[in-house]
Amino acid sequence: MSREREELVERITRQVMEALRRGEPPAADAGVPAAPRDAAAWRATHEVQDADPATADRYRLFGVSTSRGPEDTRALHEAGASRVVTTTGYCPASDGLASLIDHTLLKPDGTRSDIEKICQEAAQFCFASVCVNPVWVPLCHDLLKGSGVKVCTVIGFPSGAHAPDVKAYETRRAVEQGAEEVDMVINVGAMKSKDYALVEQDIRGVVQAAAPRALVKVILETSLLTREEKIMGCTLAKAAGADFVKTSTGFAGGGATVEDIELMRETVGPEMGVKASGGVRTKEEAEAMVKAGATRIGASAGVKIVRGEKTEGKGY
Repeated sequence: MSREREELVERITRQVMEALRRGEPPAADAGVPAAPRDAAAWRATHEVQDADPATADRYRLFGVSTSRGPEDTRALHEAGASRVVTTTGYCPASDGLASLIDHTLLKPDGTRSDIEKICQEAAQFCFASVCVNPVWVPLCHDLLKGSGVKVCTVIGFPSGAHAPDVKAYETRRAVEQGAEEVDMVINVGAMKSKDYALVEQDIRGVVQAAAPRALVKVILETSLLTREEKIMGCTLAKAAGADFVKTSTGFAGGGATVEDIELMRETVGPEMGVKASGGVRTKEEAEAMVKAGATRIGASAGVKIVRGEKTEGKGY
């Protein structure tokens, strides 16, 4: 945003605030019905900026408005705004596909600048979360504070072949550093060995370590499982108290399929979330997963998905 535009926005904001403090309604456009005036509601929407300059700086860095979601927009309308002007932070899909996407960067050679970029994109497009490796959780927590975008990380990733107490510790550490969601990989070997008690114990340990501050998604690694093992994995995740079941890490070949999503949804019922991840690269693919029962999409191509652009090459 240019300096002149910033000054104009600041001047208009000051004028509106002064009018509200004097109890005068802001000037409305002719022909636009007046909305109920509630100055307290309007100020409540903006107090974050006044009380947390660092958050306001981050919004300016990302090019997004402090009023960036449908709830804020409704609050402004109820406070008297007849129009809401947006800039690059406008979220056209915030009530739709974008709000289901975990914007993901899990490749081992991801850099700090890569992480900063996906946080910027997540704030701009109103994604559900950014999903990153544990080492990046503190940075994402700092960058996304106050944005409404959650920080998600992975546990026992990507093999799942970690001892249960190690996964539990990793979860506690991640939550302490700001993770609000954790995607854990099941012990695939134990599942294939029919050691269901160990699989359930593994999941439950992470659920307990995350509670009550973070929700848990259980990665089944569906490309490695039979139909019966997928059903058993979903059943064990539900019994252990997890919040979601998830298809894939994206690192074991294969990925999400419509058939797997339908099976997982049928198995867990409406009480749990289902996340499609691995190979979802286009808007059409994402919409097909949602139609099949997915309530979250894990993708590294989130921006292209919501824009409806084609994606070349491979990715999470």
